[in-house]
Amino acid sequence: MTVSSQDADAAHLAELGISSEFKRDMSLWSNFALGFTYLSPVVGIYTVFAYALATAGPPMIWSLLIVGLGQLMVALTFSEVVAQFPVAGGVYPWARRLWGLKYAWMTGWVYLWALLITVAAVAYGSGPYVASLFNIAATPRTSVVFALIVLAIATIVNFMGTKVLARVAIFGFAAELLGCLVVGGWLLIAHREHGLGVLFDNFGAGAGSNYFAAFVAGGLIALWMYYGFEACGDVAEEVPNPGRVIPKAMRRTIYVGGAAGGFICLALVLSVTDFAAVISGKDVDPVTTTLAAAFGATGAKVVVGVVLISYFSCVLSLQAAASRLAYSYGRDKMIMGSRYLSHFWPNRHVPPYAIAIAAAIPAAIIIFSLVSTDAVIKLISAAAFSIYLGFQMVVLAALRARLKGWKPTGAYKMGAWAMPVNIIALTYGILAMINMCWPRTPDVGWFDNYIVLVMTSIIVLIGLVYMVLARPYAHGDQPWGDAIPGAESRAPRPVQPAVDEAAAAGQ
Repeated sequence: MTVSSQDADAAHLAELGISSEFKRDMSLWSNFALGFTYLSPVVGIYTVFAYALATAGPPMIWSLLIVGLGQLMVALTFSEVVAQFPVAGGVYPWARRLWGLKYAWMTGWVYLWALLITVAAVAYGSGPYVASLFNIAATPRTSVVFALIVLAIATIVNFMGTKVLARVAIFGFAAELLGCLVVGGWLLIAHREHGLGVLFDNFGAGAGSNYFAAFVAGGLIALWMYYGFEACGDVAEEVPNPGRVIPKAMRRTIYVGGAAGGFICLALVLSVTDFAAVISGKDVDPVTTTLAAAFGATGAKVVVGVVLISYFSCVLSLQAAASRLAYSYGRDKMIMGSRYLSHFWPNRHVPPYAIAIAAAIPAAIIIFSLVSTDAVIKLISAAAFSIYLGFQMVVLAALRARLKGWKPTGAYKMGAWAMPVNIIALTYGILAMINMCWPRTPDVGWFDNYIVLVMTSIIVLIGLVYMVLARPYAHGDQPWGDAIPGAESRAPRPVQPAVDEAAAAGQ
């Protein structure tokens, strides 16, 4: 990175009223790797494969293409926003510049809790794989212990700074992509049981009802996989020339992550021996069944190791994204504890308390699972929906700003395509959220049918009460709503960095 490019990036932020303390150590490939490991096709496919196959049969794989195209529209919309406002924290500062203070505060609140819960969910999901790797019985207690260990290691890496985070993210990306290619390739070469024709045969899945409804339900496998590209923008102040680099990284995350997820999903579908057993519920874990048959005991251990790397990398990237959002909140004085959340380590160029929060709250959720696993699962169900809600709050804000005259001025612009893409992204996102919260189990209580909406509503309600009583949105002095013409003077534009109290005390 040249001095002139550093000056240009600093000047761009100064125009936005920000003087960043981050170090721009994250290259295009590192930024892409962060998004890829957050998206993590292995984690997404392996976690939901059994449900999707049992619900919709092999044709569920086509949902990966449909959702991938929809999320690409969202990523393109995000790209224009981040190119003009390359500020750490992602959806919160984007919503702030596109709309206003209260809207941005709620966007950040919903998304921050979604990230923290998802960190806990992915870390907890890694527990059984750690147990399997070391031949230890996977009990609730051992799963919690191993999850906490994975979370602790990820936290240590995040504390070590952007350069270390970038290197570990690239290693995680390489390991996961290689694992997808090797595992998927071997399944297709040596263990394929079916031809491509099965991709158009539901094998009785969804029988007795409209198959379209079954296909849409099975499509949750794609909805659970296709997010993570926004993490590229969460670290915008750590990327040189972010207006050009981050949009490229976001698109690559969609392309490469989608291709890798589609490949491993295809290999698993064509290698499942008995679809009827999966659809009937006799085989509740077709991934383990298929991998054990294809690789044997020793090979399965290697596969488990690769899967575990994918889980760890995903935790690492999620935690990095959550900490940058918490830091951005704190820097703008938008939440209690802002003095600590905005604290910065000048030697490591990371916000230590923000990282600590992104470890402590997920750890508490993981430990709480010992008391009530059911409650934790319900929280996790709401987290994915809340992530999509955070996305669509930004997409809606972008559309509103366009209608009010916003003309993107960043390095990435879609031109005449911007409005149609924005509208498609919003339409897709609304349909995706309806799919995620649609009640599909009439034989159980109403609470379980509407758990996603109930848990999300609780998060939003708590945020509204806090926002009304404490008015956190009114404490900061950073600009807001300045994407809209004529709104540039809504707030002062300080360009001097905040003085690090610890560093100042030591001088």
